[in-house]
Amino acid sequence: MIDPWRNPPWGNWDWFLYDFPDCEVDIGLSTHAHFDHDNLHSLRASTLLDRLVGRFELADAVVTGIADKHATDTRHTAYDWVALTQKLTPISALPPDNWRSFDNSLLLIETAGLRILHWGDNRADPPEEVWSRLGQIDILLLPVDGSFHVLSEDHIAQVRERLAPSITIPHHYFIWNVTHQASTLLPPDDWLHRQANAAFTGAGEVTLTREDVKAAQDRVLCFGQKVAFDPAEELSRKARQEERG
Repeated sequence: MIDPWRNPPWGNWDWFLYDFPDCEVDIGLSTHAHFDHDNLHSLRASTLLDRLVGRFELADAVVTGIADKHATDTRHTAYDWVALTQKLTPISALPPDNWRSFDNSLLLIETAGLRILHWGDNRADPPEEVWSRLGQIDILLLPVDGSFHVLSEDHIAQVRERLAPSITIPHHYFIWNVTHQASTLLPPDDWLHRQANAAFTGAGEVTLTREDVKAAQDRVLCFGQKVAFDPAEELSRKARQEERG
């Protein structure tokens, strides 16, 4: 499980309609110290890795954390949230003097003969030494949403072109019965429709064989509004909790 979310701890507004669903995993990972990525304490996990830098092995999985920086060029968004953060808070977002919450770990997972890269909120222009460590990528998990909250459309294209993954899977976007509109995120549908070889999964889970992945060429596979749990059940649980006070 990578980057389980929570709502902002200050309590003035929410990004999510309910708490992160209860689940059990072998390895829980968080890439950086932002509330929508760092809810490791909610997981029942054998191992928790927070902002991993280095190499971790468990059974047939190898996880490599590569240190880099959070995206800070958000001039392309409707709300330039980095500029607002710099103006309205004491937080310094820009490297090299950024606050620790803008340090980021790229996560490279090697298992079943595949190399899976979680790009997450990383900047689109890391130094060459970072690119050289990433190498050939089979599956790329990349933030894509209609508001381009993290990466612009040009940034997305640049990362995909540089890494040339067999399959790109969008994440970090608006899901109507999970994400609050206050997040300013939007669905990835318009971007997806502009891609030549793209499809929605139709379900919240998908099984990919090594042969499927290796045979794919510049494919985009998106979960869309499908999630791997029951949102109605989570909303009902939240309502019961609020009734109990």
